[in-house]
Amino acid sequence: MDAVVEWVDVRDRLPKSGTPVAAAVVGRYPPDSEAEPDEVNGQDFWLVLPMYFTTLHFGEDGTEHHDCFVDSDRVVRLPYGRPCDEPVTHWAALPALPGATVHQVLGEGARTALEKVWDGETTDGGTTGEGTTER
Repeated sequence: MDAVVEWVDVRDRLPKSGTPVAAAVVGRYPPDSEAEPDEVNGQDFWLVLPMYFTTLHFGEDGTEHHDCFVDSDRVVRLPYGRPCDEPVTHWAALPALPGATVHQVLGEGARTALEKVWDGETTDGGTTGEGTTER
């Protein structure tokens, strides 16, 4: 399955609060190395991480963050241009689940939705295509 991804520059627009996104993050590993990049002193990186965007997030230490991206480990990253060691440069909306129009299905409906997709149905009663099974 091929998907077309539309990357949005964070300097142009931010996602709606609560939106799950693919976030392009730039930084340096290890982050405290200020020497020339090499294997001993660290390297620059630019990579994609799954995150969600929120207009308000309270960190575990009580810090209040506005307009930020949060990953599954609750690491907060800010849009590029704001003070952050690993800022987000771009974001893209995540695709819906296979055969669905939503990003998540919880509870008993999750297993049912997955089985429908494996049987070639969409979760809304349509079909995913003859013989199409994505795993």
